[in-house]
Amino acid sequence: MEKGILEKTGKSLEHWISVVQDSKIEKHKAIMDYLISQFNLSYGHANFVALKAKKSDAASQDSEDLIQNQYVGKENLKPIYEKLLVEIKKIGEDISIVPKKDSVSFIRKKQFVLIKPASKTRIDLGLKFKNKPFGIRLENSGPFGLMCTHRVQITSVEQVDPELIAWIKEAYEISN
Repeated sequence: MEKGILEKTGKSLEHWISVVQDSKIEKHKAIMDYLISQFNLSYGHANFVALKAKKSDAASQDSEDLIQNQYVGKENLKPIYEKLLVEIKKIGEDISIVPKKDSVSFIRKKQFVLIKPASKTRIDLGLKFKNKPFGIRLENSGPFGLMCTHRVQITSVEQVDPELIAWIKEAYEISN
């Protein structure tokens, strides 16, 4: 997006952030409306600038804070996340861990795992496969949509077992 806004407008992200700061507009929607109406920015670029100006996008926040915030009120699920993190890190050295506001992506060349505390009692682990059949435990991706092809619902650390780790390794292998 940052490269795109420079190409489209001829002005850097820093310029647009400065425009927003000079405007003294505080609310996200009002910033977007201003940028669209006054400077003819696209919806996507206006949203991107508003997020960056307010530092409310995931990339503007500390990774540990993002993860901590995911587990507020769901502290009982944090040991599951930590166990998954340890097991995934063992799989390969070329894994990028990308925390977002509501989930953590694990990426090789492509995302192969997504961990999301879905409720107060469950973590949803999304996996990306090609033509792998669904089963009782290895379900359709459900709320993950196109980000993942399959989902495993995890409610206890004990469910981070050899079968689950094998599925994670398989998703890792095909993400190359």
